[in-house]
Amino acid sequence: MTAPVKGPASYFPSIEKKYGRPIEEWKTLIRTSPLTKHMELVAWLKTEHGLGHGHANALVAHTLAERA
Repeated sequence: MTAPVKGPASYFPSIEKKYGRPIEEWKTLIRTSPLTKHMELVAWLKTEHGLGHGHANALVAHTLAERA
């Protein structure tokens, strides 16, 4: 039995369904953005790509955590 997904990754299925792009594509956009600060990236995803705050925040948090 697998444990339920928790944290930012729990949003991934609904992000893919709602916005029609795979998570890896969103993460690549975040990694290649000239922006580096969490809230700058969240604002960028919201304004340029139409993501909701929770979805943008989850993607940025998960992607930046991978850098650390």
